[in-house]
Amino acid sequence: MYSFVPPCMPFLAGDGEADRLTNRRARSSAAGAAILPASPSMAYAYPYVFRAQAPPVSVEDHKAKDAAPAPQVKEQWPAGGSRSASPRGAGTGWPDGLGSGSGESQRLASAYDLVETMHYLYVRVVKVRGLPASAVTGGCRPYVEVRVDNYRGATRHCEGKESPEWNLVFAFSRDRVQATVLEVFVRDRDALGRDDCVGRVAFDIAEAPVRVPPDSPLAPQWYRLEGSAGGRMVANGEVMLAVWVGTQADEAFPDAWHATAASVLGGDGGAAVHNTRSKVYVTPKLWYLRVGVLEAQDVVPPGACATPDKGRHAEVFAKVQVGGTVLRTRPCTTRGPTNLAWNEELVFAVAEPFEDPAVLIIEARVHPGKDEIVGRALLPLTIFEKRLDCRPVQSQWFSLEHFGRPAPAVFAGRVHLRACLEGAYHVMEEPTMYASDTRPTARQLWRPPIGVLEVGVLGAQGLTPMKTVDGRGMTDAYCVAKYGQKWVRTRTVVDSCSPRWNEQYTWEVYDPCTVLTLAVFDNCHLGSASAGNGALRDQRIGKVRIRLSTLEMDKTRTSAHPLVVLHPSGLRKNGELCLAVRLTCLTLGSVVRMYGQPLLPKAHYVQPLTVVQLDSLRRQAMSIVAARLSRAEPPLRREVVEYMLDADSLVWSIRRSKANFFRVTALLSGAASTVRWLADVCRWKNPATTVLVHVLFVTLMCFPELILPTMFLYMSTAGLWNYRRRPRRPPSMDAGLSCAEATHPDELDEELDTFPTSRPNAVVRLRYDRLRSVAGRIQTVVGDVATQGERIRSLLTWRDPRATALFTAFCLVAAAVLYVTPVRVVSLVVGLYVLRHPRFRGRMPSAAGNFFKRLPSQADTML
Repeated sequence: MYSFVPPCMPFLAGDGEADRLTNRRARSSAAGAAILPASPSMAYAYPYVFRAQAPPVSVEDHKAKDAAPAPQVKEQWPAGGSRSASPRGAGTGWPDGLGSGSGESQRLASAYDLVETMHYLYVRVVKVRGLPASAVTGGCRPYVEVRVDNYRGATRHCEGKESPEWNLVFAFSRDRVQATVLEVFVRDRDALGRDDCVGRVAFDIAEAPVRVPPDSPLAPQWYRLEGSAGGRMVANGEVMLAVWVGTQADEAFPDAWHATAASVLGGDGGAAVHNTRSKVYVTPKLWYLRVGVLEAQDVVPPGACATPDKGRHAEVFAKVQVGGTVLRTRPCTTRGPTNLAWNEELVFAVAEPFEDPAVLIIEARVHPGKDEIVGRALLPLTIFEKRLDCRPVQSQWFSLEHFGRPAPAVFAGRVHLRACLEGAYHVMEEPTMYASDTRPTARQLWRPPIGVLEVGVLGAQGLTPMKTVDGRGMTDAYCVAKYGQKWVRTRTVVDSCSPRWNEQYTWEVYDPCTVLTLAVFDNCHLGSASAGNGALRDQRIGKVRIRLSTLEMDKTRTSAHPLVVLHPSGLRKNGELCLAVRLTCLTLGSVVRMYGQPLLPKAHYVQPLTVVQLDSLRRQAMSIVAARLSRAEPPLRREVVEYMLDADSLVWSIRRSKANFFRVTALLSGAASTVRWLADVCRWKNPATTVLVHVLFVTLMCFPELILPTMFLYMSTAGLWNYRRRPRRPPSMDAGLSCAEATHPDELDEELDTFPTSRPNAVVRLRYDRLRSVAGRIQTVVGDVATQGERIRSLLTWRDPRATALFTAFCLVAAAVLYVTPVRVVSLVVGLYVLRHPRFRGRMPSAAGNFFKRLPSQADTML
């Protein structure tokens, strides 16, 4: 009765029409859209349903249909789509051969085999044409509404356009949709009343074609819009659509408008939904800019002409500014009347593209606290040479220009620089201990990859509600992963404490001793609460670090990692993050060879940077990365980048100091246990053990060539014995090791304080006094260590003449005895003396210990 074109059949048109229907890949949409649950008032019934024609079937399918009875009820979504729903080897029931034994399924498994397969109904809205004009306004402000079940997605309306174009993709999850019909409406926006329905088209969801990557995108087609006029159906234009069923592996998935974001309301709904999308980010290419300020000529400091003595004694220094970073040299060391020399190097962190130039400023201190600019030069970074090794760089002269005052007739001078962009260094934007990449900046110096890292972000469970909306707690969680130069951000699952992402990402691995960092955040830029409030920050839920060297090669590990975060009120346990990780080794020899290579590129050891420079450059690089990623769309915000890069790792923390002290104690506990065991042997606490030690000691002294083989044999045996107790899963954040469970709230508040502090003066004074007491104890320990070292050095300095004479005589006698006595005999005698029976021991300290404690140190001369 009504003409209808199903989504799986081509539209028949003439040559001119075919030119307009040329298949093209849809672009990412720049227009916004809102996805809202359909209101009951708008869900009025339509008597006509236009069903799409089923795809052609083969002869084998006809035979199977003849043998099997026809079903009475058609299934709206083909069953068995998820990995957990159907066992391996069983058919899934999806059309077009998407069973587990088909080629499409094998390609899908090879690309997305770490996560559960999630099926979506995709609707691509391209454009409309031939729409009638409104009877009221005389024009048309159309927008397209896509409705499935109780969910609807709408594009933005276009003002004054009868043939607008959107190129938007809507995605409806199989788990949330129970409808059998997909409806697409084209409406005319009416600012005064209810929006008019221009026309509609409907599809049978069960007949939608299935697309599996790497198949090409489904070509959109024109569909005729049917509307009612005078009680009969008439054609009211056409809409270009593409409807298909796919998975999260579809390339349209990241930019699609998901039905799970239907509750994002208020403010700019389009911008809010943009913040829910999954994206991949890339760290900008970072360089070290090395500027050597050598000298300046023909520079006249202020007052040098009128008062030569004043100009000659003024402090003149050079200052270089790149972006927001300013470094300054020391006052010039050698100078003439108009010639100045510094010979200093300043190092900056910069990123491509080079947006900010380097500004060189020559300043003179005319009065204490007052500096006057003598001249400056603007230097674009593109003029500097890119150095890929440690060869010398050719210096250059640059002219100076006057700044801040009228230019005099005399020449402003020139400056001599040696500057270059260092491509042989690795620019650190994260702590070295958590480094995810150690490659140099220049791609020409990269080694080939040694493996592939695949990470499946399955989901989270038991998340704590992070905010309160309309009187109830909710969490809008998303996950961020960072390895190397690639950052990934999953989509935001709105209002769920057990989100399921099921997204899989891949990285190339160049060094196995690197760290993968993941963190979960609560998206605070959705809904009406975020409208016009730029001060909102995404809240931290927890972080996970996985060192790749702790993973087993070519094995998939699925585990749940606890999410813990520090809060001023104490430690918060916010649930678990479920991950599936697989590290694939390309060649085992290349992985083993990497363990013998230096951690950083060669330039770090040939021309090393100081520790102070590395700390300053890391802060610069981190600030650049945070600024660049915050300019993406959707932005990866500064608080997220700083948390991922551990920006607060250098901030003072009593909790972290205690944790490091306990780590050192645990490290030395093995040596302390050995000393206690040896003391028990010397005291004959267990006679059998002491006798066995005597026998072993005498044997090794008689055959000293067995000492090293015995030691290495013991360590290899211990390694083989511990293999059965090896860790089966990557380690997670340990709250006990971090001393975060029993920390005082005031100590946590001090750790989470801003820098500089924002707390009241009374609180700062209390914390300062506490820091003084802690530093006093550390000062005492450091002084005791220095005292013992100075006593050892004073043995030969004759500061105590009698002690030095006794020690010198003892050394002379020991040299004579050892010269005529074999070493094994001396070692045997000394060992038996140490292991002697307690009956031959005294309770007083030994003479050697008493002699050492009487030696002088420089503590006597300290104030």
